[in-house]
Amino acid sequence: MFRRISVMVVVLLIAAASLHGQGKRPITFEDMMALKRVGEPVPSPDGKWVAFSAVDVNLEENTRTPHLWMVALQGGEARQITQGKGEQRPRWSPDGKHFLYIMEDQVHVLDFDAASGKVLGDGRQVTSISTGADGALWSPDGKNILFVSEVYPDCADDACNKARDEEKSKSKVKALMFTRLLYRHWTRYSEGKRSHLFVVAAEGGTPRDLTPGDYDAPPFSLGGPDGYAFSPDGQEICFASNHDPVEATSTNNDLFTVPVSGGAPKQITTNKASDSSPLYSPDGKWIAYLAQVRPGYESDRFRLMLYERATGKITNLTENFDGWVGTFAWGPESTGLAFAAEDKGEQPIYSVGLEGGKIETVVRGHYDDLAITLHFEILATRMSVEGPNEIYEVACGHGKCGAVALTHMNDAVLAQVHTSPLESFWFTGAENKKVQGFLVKPPDFDAAKKYPVKFLIHGGPQGAWGDSWSFRWNAQLFAASGYVAVMINPRGSTGYGQKFIDDINGDWGGRVYQDLMLGLDYAERKYPFLDKTRECALGASYGGYMIDWIAGHTARFQCLVSHDGTYNLESFWGTTEELWFPEWEFRGTPWTNPLAYRKWSPHVYARNFKTPMLVVHGQKDLRVDLSEGLQLFTALQRRGVASKMLYFPDEGHWVLKPQNSRLWYKTVNEWVDGYLKKAD
Repeated sequence: MFRRISVMVVVLLIAAASLHGQGKRPITFEDMMALKRVGEPVPSPDGKWVAFSAVDVNLEENTRTPHLWMVALQGGEARQITQGKGEQRPRWSPDGKHFLYIMEDQVHVLDFDAASGKVLGDGRQVTSISTGADGALWSPDGKNILFVSEVYPDCADDACNKARDEEKSKSKVKALMFTRLLYRHWTRYSEGKRSHLFVVAAEGGTPRDLTPGDYDAPPFSLGGPDGYAFSPDGQEICFASNHDPVEATSTNNDLFTVPVSGGAPKQITTNKASDSSPLYSPDGKWIAYLAQVRPGYESDRFRLMLYERATGKITNLTENFDGWVGTFAWGPESTGLAFAAEDKGEQPIYSVGLEGGKIETVVRGHYDDLAITLHFEILATRMSVEGPNEIYEVACGHGKCGAVALTHMNDAVLAQVHTSPLESFWFTGAENKKVQGFLVKPPDFDAAKKYPVKFLIHGGPQGAWGDSWSFRWNAQLFAASGYVAVMINPRGSTGYGQKFIDDINGDWGGRVYQDLMLGLDYAERKYPFLDKTRECALGASYGGYMIDWIAGHTARFQCLVSHDGTYNLESFWGTTEELWFPEWEFRGTPWTNPLAYRKWSPHVYARNFKTPMLVVHGQKDLRVDLSEGLQLFTALQRRGVASKMLYFPDEGHWVLKPQNSRLWYKTVNEWVDGYLKKAD
């Protein structure tokens, strides 16, 4: 698919994080916060430069601030090129002489000298829209900039939006009125606004709304590829939008096109499940996109689809590929695509041609944020359990592909601390299914000693542990104080085929629970250094649900930590926002299928609660409402079970503020230490 370039095949470099020399100390929370959070690579049109953002955390100021960086594709040290109030999402102009970025919710542009790799001048602000701008793209013809803004759908211009926002801000009454579902989402309540796509001339001016109407275009996304794209000639936009009347029960995003000059959008997909993430081929003949086929199921397999613009023909390029397609990128000659997809704890890069069928593995590892340069190099971010994202170049020659790091943003910090590699093991789970587990050992590990265990349970439930880095649930940090972190990918986990994922549907406390317990049993037998008399189980989201379930079904653990877990499935249905999720998982509503909700609800088994538990929940968590944590803590207290509750009034489903995160790790680790660390 890709041209084979004549380069020396390079070995995979893990940088200083993989070195285990003497003198390194256990990693601390402060070390983790000192690591830069590297964003997606954005290659220049001439293929010589790569722009990216990196987030700096300031613990004292309790801030996370992104800035823009640049690195030459041929190698060299990355350089910070902006020092403003938070600059992110760089995108090049087609001639490579400028790039845009987002700062303070507006689009800005900087001039760039390709010869020296330096920015010229102080830049200029392109937009000043009162509702803010995000997600900007430069049109391929260089004439326009596309961006997203949340506006009142009945407002015809920015003056109307501004006046309405000012009226609300000044009003002493903060009440809201709702007339339909999905009136709140993740961390905030709806105030009647919709995400719309706007276009503005590259030199500035009055933006035009290309997607007016009472719907989101694009829909809300937690990340991944954009939900919109320019055609190569810059004359058309393709975008995703859900026009179903009850959005809270629908995953039916469809793709639409609209001329940049304006007009009525044209719907180009009719699939009743999700169609999203459109991306035009460089020659303009095709639109690649992601699709699911089962309506209402957010964890159906993500397929890579191809829409032929001339005929409307749709082809599934990954029909015989049993994995979730993630980020993807076109080759510059429009003959095929590269994509990332989870597989057994990794996220390799694959390639596929326009005919579909054969899928080739390009390189293994944990990659994301793919881009392909003019010269056919694949750029991507890569992480591991030993370090966060860096930008890598993947090159192929003589039938083999290898990856080399372009950035070394975190080498200095990682060179000072101990990190342990991820160790994999396989065991026989429920129904004789092969299941994978992992462990991370502590610093100065001694196989002759016995170590307490932190048993980590992932969320989703359609998620997975693997050779990846997390700032929220970091295996290295959990292990650093003398623990072995054990992680299992039970039924429902991604990266093992769609049937493995589907096995959790309607069976939340069944096969999954068995897989987890059988996996821990196996680890205890295989690794004699695990002290099975000192084990604590910890989980968040679905992992928190499983902790609540464990509390009612086994006393094997000395302590438990439940973060944002679902405790009462019946009340969860009524207080969550994306109703398609519980209604798919439990085959209906609490009144159409009450037995399923009660069968798998932890609150039914509260009479069995005995194990000490730390409960953690955030006020702004609208996915798993705070009431779930409150009910759990109340039940524990009334049962006389040793318990504490850590409540964050300013956090949602995740603890994101640096100082809150520090308190979270401190509280969790002290809770576990109190039950598992032996007194001197």
